[in-house]
Amino acid sequence: MRTVYDVEAYLEKMNRRYSAVDDQPGTFLIRGGEKMPPIAMRVDPPIVLFRVHIGSVVGDAAVNGALYEKLLVINAKSLVHTSFGLEDGEIVLVSALELENLDFNELAAALDEIDVTLAAQVPKLAELSKESLRAAHSSQRNA
Repeated sequence: MRTVYDVEAYLEKMNRRYSAVDDQPGTFLIRGGEKMPPIAMRVDPPIVLFRVHIGSVVGDAAVNGALYEKLLVINAKSLVHTSFGLEDGEIVLVSALELENLDFNELAAALDEIDVTLAAQVPKLAELSKESLRAAHSSQRNA
């Protein structure tokens, strides 16, 4: 069975910049490209979890309909290892892999997908989020 040390070795082999979170054993922040949010990775047997905070959602479902639709379309058409979700008013990109049989290529594929998704989709999502925010403020003024 793989361990946190195997996962760290894979990260080093990939030349990934990462740092351990001091007060949470098995938790790491993996740095991506400039202006991209860090990937939080937690090795918590029997799984390895990945999580990226994308941004906050403001307003109700009616205001954010286009944003939610875009998230679902991206999940269905573009993502294999990861998916967008909503948690406590936050947009997150998440993934989970089994630790027991984890290999280098599987970890690399999951991290590469997160990197590509952040680079390709986050700017579009940020624009939709801005539009939702403007719509929320407009509806508040009209109320």
